[in-house]
This record gives sequence, C-alpha cells and structure tokens, in this order.
Amino acid sequence: MGARLSGLDGIRGLAALFVVLHHCWLLSFPGFPADTGPGWAGWLLYGHFAVVIFIALSGFSLAVSPARSGWRLDSLRRFARRRAWRILPPYWAALLFSLVVAWTLVPQPGQPVPTGKTVVVYGLLLQDVFGSPSPNGALWSIAIEAQLYLVFPLMLLAVRRLGAVAMLGAVTAVVLAVGLLAPAVPPVETLMRLTPQFAVLFAVGVVAARVVRTPSRLPLHWAALLAAVPVLALIAVKGSEWTVAGFFWVDLALAPAAGLLLAAVAGGRPRPLVALLDTRPVRSLGSFSYSLYLVHAPIVVALNHFLVAPRLGPGVPRFLVLLAVAGPASVLFARGFAAVFELPFQRHRSGPALRAAARDRLRSRRGPGARAGDRTGGQAGPRAGS
Repeated sequence: MGARLSGLDGIRGLAALFVVLHHCWLLSFPGFPADTGPGWAGWLLYGHFAVVIFIALSGFSLAVSPARSGWRLDSLRRFARRRAWRILPPYWAALLFSLVVAWTLVPQPGQPVPTGKTVVVYGLLLQDVFGSPSPNGALWSIAIEAQLYLVFPLMLLAVRRLGAVAMLGAVTAVVLAVGLLAPAVPPVETLMRLTPQFAVLFAVGVVAARVVRTPSRLPLHWAALLAAVPVLALIAVKGSEWTVAGFFWVDLALAPAAGLLLAAVAGGRPRPLVALLDTRPVRSLGSFSYSLYLVHAPIVVALNHFLVAPRLGPGVPRFLVLLAVAGPASVLFARGFAAVFELPFQRHRSGPALRAAARDRLRSRRGPGARAGDRTGGQAGPRAGS
C-alpha cells in the first residue's frame, strides 16, 4: 500500500499548489466570483475545489487503517491525541506567522487587522462558528476538518452496525435536509456556516477506503471521469458566479467523482496519473503540502502588496510575475516551515520521542568528542519511544 499512498500524497501536494495558484489569480484579476481573467486561466478561479479533494482525501486516509481491521479504531483517546499532534503544531505556528504578517506588514485582502478575538477564535479552531477578522485566507477549512474528526468515530460505528452505504446515505440525508431547509428556516441557515456538504465528502472518502480491504476490478478511474464530466460541463455552461453561489450543491455533485478517483488511485489506476503522482518532485511536494496550504496566503499577499502591485496593475502581467515570485517563495518557505513544525511531528509520535530525537540531533552536531563526554559524564535515562 506504500506506493498507493504515495499517489494520494501526490494528489494532496498538487491540490495545495493549486490553492497557491488560485490566490495568485485572485490578486491579479479583481471581481471574484466574476471571471475577469483570460479564458485560459479561468480554471484557477475554482480553488475551492482543491479543498473538496482535501476533505474527501482526509476521510479516505483516516479510514484506511480501520477499514483493514473491521472498521474499528484501536482507541478513541489515541486517535484524538494523534490527530491533535499531527494537525495543531503546524496550524498554531502558521496562525502565529499569519498574525505577525497581518499586524506588521499587510492584512488579508478585504479584511481588517486581526484582533484579540481573532487570536481566540482561530486558536480554538472556531472560525467557522464565530466571525472575526481573518489573518489567513486559507485557514477556514482547518476548523471544518477538525470538526469532522469529532464525527469520524461515529461514522465508523455506523459502518460497523449498518454498513458503508447506509452510513453514507444517513449523512447525505441530513446534509440535504439542511440545504433544502436553510433558505426558509433561519436557525437551519446558520448551519451553512459549517459547510455541511463537506461531511458528505468526508463520508465518501471513508467509504472509498473499502478498496484497501476489497480491491475492485472495475475501471474506477473511468467511472470517476463519467461522474465528473456532467458537473464540469454544467460549471462551464453556467459560469463562475452561478457556481460559487451554488458551491453547496456543486460540491455534493462532485462527491461521487472525488471518491471514485481516490479509490482508483489507491488501486493504481490510471497508471499514467499514478506514475506522475509518484514522481519525486510531486511526492516531495505532498510531504509538506499541509504546511504549504497553511502559510502561503500571507506570503502571496505580502509579495503582491509590496513588490508586484506597485509596479503592475491588474491583469496577465501581474499574474505571471506574481506566479514567478510568490509561487517559488511559498514553496521554499513552506519546506523550511515543515522541517520545523510539521515533519518532526510526523516522524515522532509523542513529546518524549520528539525531545529524544532533538537531543540526539544536538549531540550529533556537537561531534564525537561531545558524545564521548555525554557517555562518561552523569547518568542518562532510557530514551522514550525507542
């Protein structure tokens, strides 16, 4: 399954890069959701759909291990601790970075300077519940994903008791009820702030993870294409403003295609796409895609504000220059950020293990003499996690 997961990591990396390109597009062609850019770049308006893939992929990735063991978690407490350990350190570091940029350089477009309320709301991952000035245009989805982690054990319980199809049907029925009632019932309309359609996408990812337990011989990649084509054709015909206004329903319509695509890639199909996703650059991008998603927005905004916009007005030249400057800068910064705030927390699954690794690295940098002194001077306890 290692190679298959590498393919999925590649999807994650390309999706994160797509969001970077999307934000460059937004700063170059004002008027969103209207498509005011050239036709060849119109697809970059839809950065939202990268988050659609992220959410479905999150459900899939979390469900791989339970799918192999009867849809059971080894421990709710361990699951919660691992998710917090994986998500929160880079998130909080990115939040601090975003606040510093917004306070000292430039806030996010269309947003006032962040306040103390911003710190509390975003720090507690409640930005989709309570309004506050945004320090980073990409952080909105992290709160939604964290809330989906809370219902993930319930989804697994439903799969065990009722079956995967019944679980997906129940989640979809609840979300459809919210979407249908929201225009007429104000209390239900407030639930739309939580982007409830993402619960269906997450559940689709969970169901798609069955492929790791029961491989399918069906051409899932062709099924994914057939499911996506009508939705993409409707988007092309109706245009960007209609699509953005109807993200709730469009996301639901794309859910089958997203699940089928993930299942297909996990099964090694289509082979040209999987080969691309498994190339070293794409795999590398996927390894720090979370960091890239978290930190790119303040970088893109600051570089545009101070370097690009003063010299170039809105249009294709600004877009191309911003791509050339902000794209590599975001990737390079994210790689360094991940080396400090993300990758160590992936490699070492507890505080003691992380501290032991840091001590070992410090000793190796001091050289053989320092290590010999460590061995002869004082007592040393066993390393946790070894």
